[in-house]
Amino acid sequence: MSRLTLGNVFKVTVALLFFPFMPLLILMIGVRRKNFKVILEGALYVALFLAAVSITSTLSAFVGLGVIAVSGMRSYMLRDLWLHRRAPRGTQPYVMAQPSVPAQSAPSSSAPEAPVDPSAQELAQALAWSASLAKQNKARIPTEAYVSILETCQTLDAVIDAEARQPLGDPQFEYELSATVRDYLPSVLRSYLAVPPRMLETRQASGRTPNQELVEQLQLLSGQADTLHASRHRRTSAELTNTGNFLRERFGRGQGYDFGIK
Repeated sequence: MSRLTLGNVFKVTVALLFFPFMPLLILMIGVRRKNFKVILEGALYVALFLAAVSITSTLSAFVGLGVIAVSGMRSYMLRDLWLHRRAPRGTQPYVMAQPSVPAQSAPSSSAPEAPVDPSAQELAQALAWSASLAKQNKARIPTEAYVSILETCQTLDAVIDAEARQPLGDPQFEYELSATVRDYLPSVLRSYLAVPPRMLETRQASGRTPNQELVEQLQLLSGQADTLHASRHRRTSAELTNTGNFLRERFGRGQGYDFGIK
């Protein structure tokens, strides 16, 4: 999915025209996405920039330019938080049936489009779109691949649910999760369903048939889903451990407490 949209072109143009205020852009991204780490990072850049501007010296000038350059690089690294991808339009040929989008104002006969905003709720909708597409075309998908799709969706759904309840605030993790749910998985399904049924067992230039390609690519996506799941819950466990260490340090000093319970 491309980021070349009119809205994104406008955002980048404004950012380039007002490049001295690039540190403020990082702060605005953090506030807009409610990302505490990005807010702190942006506030630090703004503070350094203001300090450099308030002091007239060669060193402060270099510091100010350095803050602007670093902010520009960080805005590119955080592009998934403010430059949204364009959702795929329509569907590919040879798809026997299209899933309907529940509780949407669009007509049920139109093809569903993946959502644009990478929030947890809309990631869940995008994942449901892929699962629904697979179920509607179950007769065309090999059994092994169909089971792999559902298991991958179940794993990703658990990750999205955990993010909805307690976001990690990690831009890289959010990007990987968003790309897997909104780009990689739907692309694999659409590409496979675009192949005419009579060619599914025909070997391609790679030496594999489309059915074999599908199974292999789904295995890779399944591994990515497992990695995201393990990473998400490993960090949650680490946070629980840190909380436990704090409580043990704060309250578990060996002294006995009498709460009046006999």
